[in-house]
Amino acid sequence: MNTPDHPGVPAAYHGVWARTLLETPEGRDTSTWVRWLQTGLWHGDLRVPPDAPRDTPEGRAQTQGFAGTTAITRPDAALPEVCTWQRTIDFQPPRSTPDAGHMVFETPARVIETGIHGRYLEVWERLPDSLGRRIALARLDADGQPTAERLLVAGVYCMHLRPRAAAWPADLVPDETLGDLIRRHPTQAGALLDFEIAFGKKEHGVWTLERATQPALEGQALPCALHRVDAARARVERGPLAGGWQVLEWVDDTRNEAIAEMHERP
Repeated sequence: MNTPDHPGVPAAYHGVWARTLLETPEGRDTSTWVRWLQTGLWHGDLRVPPDAPRDTPEGRAQTQGFAGTTAITRPDAALPEVCTWQRTIDFQPPRSTPDAGHMVFETPARVIETGIHGRYLEVWERLPDSLGRRIALARLDADGQPTAERLLVAGVYCMHLRPRAAAWPADLVPDETLGDLIRRHPTQAGALLDFEIAFGKKEHGVWTLERATQPALEGQALPCALHRVDAARARVERGPLAGGWQVLEWVDDTRNEAIAEMHERP
């Protein structure tokens, strides 16, 4: 789905990317579980720290995740491309600076991101089997209108993102974390944490969840039969995602992207 405001993300960015390194002035991180799913326009992102006590509200609040549209630009020909993740839903409170980085591809399956509005370096590596199929859907409500809930597919991988219903507390301050809010408003912890992001493989009508904002979902194998009804609508039969969805993007480009994936392999 391309529009004048969103010309689409180049094919080099499509797929699911695992972060293998984060470097900041504070140190290095190679253990946080991170997946960035990118379609032709839409993205979903989930980040689960390894040592957070996820059986507590404070521990679960350390998770990060968001979704929205992605823009690739090159405002300065002397510098690398800029990738901007335009977040429309976010597990964490809003940021005061854009989420954007300079992107340099070392290989078709490895890209280096360096910060524009902060000092950091991230290494991303594309997962096998994440090319070919690109789908972005918006859940339809009881009146048939699209909501902010998203279902994203890249290859055999699927990410579901359902935002919280609760509004941010009135005393929200710039750049504070969800953990800050929960410590200040412990009675609102349940509502603030009620934001589902789940990622896993979807094969043969079964979606196996690898990581989620709700730890109890991890490891579950859920029925998920997805099919397109017409140009504008899709349905999921069976399981928690069952119901009607609006088609934002639906591309089956298995042949061309299989060739690209073959070229990535040593």
